[in-house]
Amino acid sequence: MHLDVQDLRNFYYRSALGRAAQKSLRGRLLELWPEAKGQTVVGFGFAAPLLRPYLADARRVMVLMPGPQGVMPWPAGMPNTSVLTEETLWPVETGAVDKLVLMHGLETSERPSELLDECWRVLGPGGKALFIVPNRAGMWARRDRTPFGYGRPYSPGQLETQLRKHQFLPERHLGALFQFPSQQRIWMKSAPLFEKVGRQMPTMMGGGAIMVEATKLVYPPRGRPQRSPARRAIGVLEGIGEPQAKPV
Repeated sequence: MHLDVQDLRNFYYRSALGRAAQKSLRGRLLELWPEAKGQTVVGFGFAAPLLRPYLADARRVMVLMPGPQGVMPWPAGMPNTSVLTEETLWPVETGAVDKLVLMHGLETSERPSELLDECWRVLGPGGKALFIVPNRAGMWARRDRTPFGYGRPYSPGQLETQLRKHQFLPERHLGALFQFPSQQRIWMKSAPLFEKVGRQMPTMMGGGAIMVEATKLVYPPRGRPQRSPARRAIGVLEGIGEPQAKPV
């Protein structure tokens, strides 16, 4: 079940905890992808809060928001690049995307396999995708006051297994959201310390979100190719002698 776009916008742009979560997630994203000069960057779900740093140099930045969630204009103060779309049928050409970010899209989808197939379709050769999902071992997945408390949380192993089944090769994974998911002043003040310490921990031991970077795999045809010899064309009248005049 997808969350409503109004609830997502209010969390990430109008609450102190949401702005802190946005800062944590965006910082981790920039560690993986510091730039996207001349590339096409696409976000699906509610990835808009993370993609603003790429607007200056990327060839194109577009955010796709699924129909059950709803859509909002983005980016603020600039020409709109957000699109309302069916979650498994994107208005994007095959192989046109260089970088793809999914957040609040995979864990809330009722058709995750078809969604991953669509992700694979739009990525170009050498394209990379970043899947951001709730960590089932983290505190954020246990509190429904944040968007990470909805949908199906994953462990790193579960997410990587699902990606491999859909021809993705997981390459790097990071944890994010190490602060306590509360807006109480004591927890908000200690958030920078928790984030700093948490980044030194293994992904599975902490963090409210898992971030897995994967590349698109293109498998060669299976089996041994069969070669059939070319057939020589045979004329219809081949082998029939020339007509001879009958003696009178």
